[in-house]
Amino acid sequence: MFGVWRLAFGVWRLAFGISQTYYRYQAQQSAANAEIADHLVRQPHLQCNWGVGLCFLYLCNVKGYRWNHEQVYHIYRELELKLRIKPRKRLVREKPVPLAEPETINQCGPMDFMHDQLSDGHSYRLFNVIDDFKREVLAIDIDLSLPSERVLRAPDQIIGGTASHSHPQ
Repeated sequence: MFGVWRLAFGVWRLAFGISQTYYRYQAQQSAANAEIADHLVRQPHLQCNWGVGLCFLYLCNVKGYRWNHEQVYHIYRELELKLRIKPRKRLVREKPVPLAEPETINQCGPMDFMHDQLSDGHSYRLFNVIDDFKREVLAIDIDLSLPSERVLRAPDQIIGGTASHSHPQ
């Protein structure tokens, strides 16, 4: 009788294109799955707004468990702990406030750092000071490194009038 069943199963399997291992496979519930489920459900210090990623990182990094993230995700979904991802609330502004423009020379002088890289791989930095009223560059300091003393000296040189730039007359 066993030989007849094997023959019938073989014909049935070939007819539907199903492998024998696929047909006979049964998922095994391990003790680790029960332990993961226990930690996910019964931990009071796991916050309710944590998703599966934060729960996994907490269990691995803080608790020291060596579980697979896919296994934790599967159990998290099985327990229906799905955290809804809320869309961000947009701030509604009726009318944008116009930017403040300076009314006199040297009232507002923004400072900015820029950096770039040479073809040989050395990087250099630029320190710019600009007058907003005249839209004029007051000082540019360029070097491979800009120590804080040089950065602090630039506004003092501009105020004192000793900046190394020429004004066209």
